[in-house]
Amino acid sequence: MGVSSLGAGSNILTQDVLDQLRAADEAKFVAPLDARLKTEKDKSAAFDVLDAYMDNVYESLKSLTEYGVFESRTASSSNDNIVEVVAKDSSDVQDFSLEVTDLATKEITQSGSFLTKDTAIASGTGKLELSVGSEKFTINYDATTSIDDLKNLINKSAGDSVNATVVQVADGDFRLLLSAVNTGTGQEISIADVVGAGEKLGDQLLPDTGTTDGMINIQPAIDASFKFNGVDITRKSNSVDDLLSGVTITLKDTGTTNVSVQQNTEHINERITNFVDKYNSAITQLNTDTKSSQEASERGIFSSDSTIKGMKSSLINMLSIVGGGAGKIEDFGLELDVDGRLSLDSEKFNAKLVADSTSVQAFFVGGSFTKEDGSVLEVDGVFAEMETEVAKYSKYNNTLDQFRDSIKTRYDSITEQKEKAVARLNASYAIQAKRFAAYDLIINRFNTASDMFSQMINAEIAANK
Repeated sequence: MGVSSLGAGSNILTQDVLDQLRAADEAKFVAPLDARLKTEKDKSAAFDVLDAYMDNVYESLKSLTEYGVFESRTASSSNDNIVEVVAKDSSDVQDFSLEVTDLATKEITQSGSFLTKDTAIASGTGKLELSVGSEKFTINYDATTSIDDLKNLINKSAGDSVNATVVQVADGDFRLLLSAVNTGTGQEISIADVVGAGEKLGDQLLPDTGTTDGMINIQPAIDASFKFNGVDITRKSNSVDDLLSGVTITLKDTGTTNVSVQQNTEHINERITNFVDKYNSAITQLNTDTKSSQEASERGIFSSDSTIKGMKSSLINMLSIVGGGAGKIEDFGLELDVDGRLSLDSEKFNAKLVADSTSVQAFFVGGSFTKEDGSVLEVDGVFAEMETEVAKYSKYNNTLDQFRDSIKTRYDSITEQKEKAVARLNASYAIQAKRFAAYDLIINRFNTASDMFSQMINAEIAANK
């Protein structure tokens, strides 16, 4: 007899009765396990958020200790129209004056006049020699070679040293312009016919004689000259990167300017503020997750978990003990409030940098710290100390990884308990369904026999009347 027909005979042992009994057992044995599974799921989700915040704190500290944030430099000029200065990380902090007297220039020469750009440069076949400083280039020509052809030949063979172009000065006046690629002396340009190789080159490309319109210099090559803190300096280029280590000076005009290379306080503040923001996000989440309350709806999900509460305490406590004896973070503008959140007083921090940038750098990232009494203390640096502390939780296979594993272990264990409980109930109620069916059949038979006896008695009564 199928379960669905339970009670058909007796109308007593029905499927509804079994369902009610099972619901009571599930409330007793399965529902508590479901509640525990939901708690572990909620903990897992909350942990993922918290773990991400802690990773952010750890990575922000690594960036402060590994990438030389205090080595960042900025350079400024009192007159940007005269020089532009760029300072690389770790370059010396310094101030200096520059007086630019000459900018480096390129040698530029111009040919005599040609009627058109297609006008031939020679009356026959020959060779010319192009000189750019100490370099020499030989170019073949013939009676069909035009000024435009010569431009292309020069650019092809000597393009790394000189730029050739044809310029229309006026109607019927086209000229070849040759400009040295590099500035400074030693880039002089000249063209000469190769003796014995034809010597058919037109006068427009030979040196100007005063009576013949030929090649003339329209801009001489000169070196840049300037005074650095009063010392005379010359360079072949207006871009000077070999005067000061890590500093590139670009000369733009003549005149005097004062240059300052300093720590990039804006960049340093941004990087420290990034850490402060990441730290505060983690502490805010920890405050929420560990909040104690008599009201379950207000209680933090990890309010009774010693690992997470211990991590919160460690993060806050580390801020009061770091410094290696050189001072407290409050002395340098990092302030802690009653809720464990940090803030950066940039004005106070920058004032410390200006007063003694070397010791401030040492205090935060390690090195030699000079105390007020003049003694020198070697310190690991606040950020390095913080990184070590946070790494106890966030580094691979440390506390937080183990905590995640414990959540998964508990979840898997409860899941297994639930599966066993459900299996037991399935087996138990399968047996009870069979028993109900058997009992129902017996009751049905009793009911049938009772009906038969009732009919016989009634018939006997009726016959004796």
